[in-house]
Amino acid sequence: MSWRRRLAAGALVLCATTLAQAAPDPARGELVYSRCAACHALAFDRVGPHHCGLFGRRAGSVAGFGYSAAMKNSRVVWADKSLDRFLASPMTAMPGTAMTYAGVPDATERADLIAYLRQADATAECVSLRPAKP
Repeated sequence: MSWRRRLAAGALVLCATTLAQAAPDPARGELVYSRCAACHALAFDRVGPHHCGLFGRRAGSVAGFGYSAAMKNSRVVWADKSLDRFLASPMTAMPGTAMTYAGVPDATERADLIAYLRQADATAECVSLRPAKP
């Protein structure tokens, strides 16, 4: 085999391995979420607001929850990218937030956590909390 073919084959293996490792895993994300459970729950507010209905929701907008001014005024809408940025370091991403958790510095863990939150949002527990459509 020529050096060019070997190089191309090696590059393909490297890309395939990287893609396989990069796929977010909701099961691993559920383990990461266990760190959040001291303050958050999926379907009800605790020290922090609930996570059902998180995607597409404006930060600081759960009715009746006492948010920091930084969160209420942030204009952030929760999506994969905004969650990733916030979860990496909440106090850096949103100075003045009441969420004093240091964050999830590992990008793979954050991707897994976000995948879990997306999957959990589709469960009967979360779907039952959505307002009925007219």
